[in-house]
Amino acid sequence: MRPSNRRAAAGALALAAVAALAAPAVAERASDPGRKPAKARQTPPGVALFGATCRTTVEGSRVVAYCHNPYPVSDLVRLHTECDRWWDIDADGSPVEVGPAQTVRLTDRCWKEVRTAWVSHHRM
Repeated sequence: MRPSNRRAAAGALALAAVAALAAPAVAERASDPGRKPAKARQTPPGVALFGATCRTTVEGSRVVAYCHNPYPVSDLVRLHTECDRWWDIDADGSPVEVGPAQTVRLTDRCWKEVRTAWVSHHRM
């Protein structure tokens, strides 16, 4: 065996040994009779879940936002872009409907750098 393969084999063996030693401790803790199970988060009565989850990325002068709506009520999302240069025009995109279980892509750009970008939400 070459030295690099020996090191890889030794590392894998050490990792397996640590996992084998840690597994019984984790199993004992999970089966602890005095331990209370974690409660599921529940919304209070009368509160409706609403709003798409959005991920916004800025690369140079371009902005891309992906919004996914996991709820049964549609959401209107709008991308707002603020450009860094004083002469560059800030933009507010047109509203886009995100239906239940739907994902949309919103894009915008500046001539030069982007200062900030965010997504606003409105109920339909």
